[in-house]
Amino acid sequence: MILVDLNQVLISNLMAQVRGKGDVKPNKEMIRHMVLNSLRGFNVKFREEYGTMVLCSDAGSPWRRDFFPNYKYSRKQSRLDGPFDWDNIFNIITEIKNEIAKSFPYIVMYVENAEADDIIATLVKLREEDKYLIISGDKDFIQLQHYGDVYQWSPFLKAYIGEQLDPIKFLREQIIKGDRSDGVPNILSPDDVFKTGERQKPITKQKLEEWSNVDNIPLGSETKKNFNRNKKLIDLSQIPLTIENNIINTFRSYKVPDRSLLLPYFIENKLKSMIENISDFW
Repeated sequence: MILVDLNQVLISNLMAQVRGKGDVKPNKEMIRHMVLNSLRGFNVKFREEYGTMVLCSDAGSPWRRDFFPNYKYSRKQSRLDGPFDWDNIFNIITEIKNEIAKSFPYIVMYVENAEADDIIATLVKLREEDKYLIISGDKDFIQLQHYGDVYQWSPFLKAYIGEQLDPIKFLREQIIKGDRSDGVPNILSPDDVFKTGERQKPITKQKLEEWSNVDNIPLGSETKKNFNRNKKLIDLSQIPLTIENNIINTFRSYKVPDRSLLLPYFIENKLKSMIENISDFW
């Protein structure tokens, strides 16, 4: 099974188009072509070894934000302060995702309150396939490699990642260090450190090594509390059971569109190069 982090593919293609151009309106036709060409490339490159693609997308109100209101605060703020019309951008992304779900022979997963991370992790944990390939540059997925026969391809690096790492140790270090891009502080820093603009308390190499054994973190301490906070946000074994069940039910009940819908879609959207290579999408 090929598990594609669809939002990352969509946004990375979009940003590739507008990067360095200031306040410009994204071109939907160009983005559509770039995204479909990416999916075509993934399918051709990996389908023989890993099987069919499942496209996994984010819901707008993830459960992690209910647990931790500052989740992805910095990312949200940078979008508000930036030059782009993100409402328009997300409308384009939603439209293209809906087109793919309607006309392409893939499972396109969307589950309320779940992120692509949750969907990918839940499907890996089902262990219904012999091998899994995760297509994403997100380092959080490295932890899933401890299940065995789970691989990750970064479309940005154009390389496999994480194979030389111990996924369990890597996860523990991520929990300790936090994840600035997701608004998750390190375990020495308070919940609102990014919101207030304060600096995080630094974690030395020595402390990182010492705390990789969780038993060395004093029980009842603020540090232990923050460790548990980060574990809930970063460790993909902590997904709420209701979310996991919704993902599994959506996956098992999904009706894949017939491939015959592809040609009319390509004709309607004037995608001549896609028509010439239509079998690359099967």
